[in-house]
Amino acid sequence: MKLATYMYNGEEKVGVISSDMKSVTDISQLGLTYASMEELIRNITDEEMVLIKEKLPTAEITDLADVELMAPIPRPKRDIVCLGINYDEHAKESSGFTNIQYKGTPAQAVYFSKRVINAPGPFDFIDGHSDIVADLDYEVELAVILKKEAKDVKKEDAEDYIFGYTIINDISARTLQSQHKQWFRGKSLDDFAPMGPWIVTADEIPFPPELNLSCRVNGELRQNSNTRKMIFDIGYILQEFSAGLTLDACTIIATGTPSGVAMGMESPVYLKEGDVVECEIENIGIIRNTIVCGK
Repeated sequence: MKLATYMYNGEEKVGVISSDMKSVTDISQLGLTYASMEELIRNITDEEMVLIKEKLPTAEITDLADVELMAPIPRPKRDIVCLGINYDEHAKESSGFTNIQYKGTPAQAVYFSKRVINAPGPFDFIDGHSDIVADLDYEVELAVILKKEAKDVKKEDAEDYIFGYTIINDISARTLQSQHKQWFRGKSLDDFAPMGPWIVTADEIPFPPELNLSCRVNGELRQNSNTRKMIFDIGYILQEFSAGLTLDACTIIATGTPSGVAMGMESPVYLKEGDVVECEIENIGIIRNTIVCGK
């Protein structure tokens, strides 16, 4: 099932995307009254999920062309949990930018947080903050959304905590990322977390996910890999990060990016005004955002 947050006739709604991805059904047409995606994730029952599937074929629909898709969780209540250097080839290319010699596959996961006040939607413009950012970069990532509180999770139980998956572009200001000796500011400027186009529920994707993911800039393929190449998989991440630390329902975990980012190039080609960045993940969809200077 694909669940989306969208704007229609000036109202923010939650809906179910049709199998052909051409229309959406407001969940109120299916007998549900959740006011937001977060409320739905926290409270929906298995019986209600079954009810959606039963009622959907005969429910009223709205053409996707007539709505504005928003980020699935437009205003996350918690910082996004992010994995850095979670693909081996990206670890290699990052060593040139950080001046840290690559010594083989990292033995420890790198975690950081990303502040998001308002997540851009899948087709929104993104402010590149050109007044303070000269090296704007892209990172296609599979994002995991938790359906319930998680603490001291065992790796073999990880699947039971996952509500679904979406796409995130972990936009990054490389100089800001490095000059403060940690990554929070360079990853957290406004507009730096476009997400979408919707959440695909966990039952639609075999666990652990083995999905092709790619990023194109102005049609040029920059990143192309598969999530099976993660160094630390989702089960490992949940087990390690939740040890002694409570993760709330609706927590978003960005699982890292493969090689091909601008900073890894011999002559980096960073994003500029007018560039169109497309992030695509198999069985989920595409987000397509254009860089602007000021909004």
